[in-house]
Amino acid sequence: MNLFKRFLGKPTSHSSHPLEKQIGYTFSNKALLMQAFTHRSISAEPKQNYERLEFLGDAVIDIVISQELMKDFNDGDEGFLTQKRSSLVQKSFLGSMGKKLNLLSHLDIEETVDLHQDKIAERQAANLYEALIGAVFLDGGLSPARSLILKTIWMNRQEAWKAVNYKGQLIELCHILNIGNPRFLVTNVSGPDHQKLFEVHVKIKEDQYPSGIGTNKKAAEQSAAQYALEALSS
Repeated sequence: MNLFKRFLGKPTSHSSHPLEKQIGYTFSNKALLMQAFTHRSISAEPKQNYERLEFLGDAVIDIVISQELMKDFNDGDEGFLTQKRSSLVQKSFLGSMGKKLNLLSHLDIEETVDLHQDKIAERQAANLYEALIGAVFLDGGLSPARSLILKTIWMNRQEAWKAVNYKGQLIELCHILNIGNPRFLVTNVSGPDHQKLFEVHVKIKEDQYPSGIGTNKKAAEQSAAQYALEALSS
């Protein structure tokens, strides 16, 4: 991106940025907003690109999501809460939040960086989302940062949880722990043909874990795998 285009795109201390209306927050310090969308290819100076804000935003997201999970699952143990949080703070999901906000359209980056590759674009969108949260936190404190996290990550949490492959994670963990492959056993099928419920439990060697229930075998296996993961992680 050339200097003329970058100059035109930068808001002054009195002008508004189109993103502010979209997120429902107006920056007092516009320099923080500019920094949040400046790639290191434009400036390697730590206080002039988004990387420090990304670092801060990551921590703010963790604490806000942790608080919400503890409120929503007041009986959940550490392993369960960690599993739930990990799916919400992983780069792929944060990247989808960045894409929902169209953050890449505001990025100040050299044209030599190829954003046409999906993985690179996804990671950049995730970085920008974290940097934006960090910038909002520094500018206005925890309250507006929390509000933005709730309107994006938390509002779309079911989308993230549905995408988590608990079965794959369990198989990987069993391999790491060298305890043998998990077996998924259908223990019961109930209900009419149009509304069946499947019950599946996981067995690893001689250890059996709580059953998972779902409207199809795959969903029940995912549920059972999640229970086994929680037990093995506790």
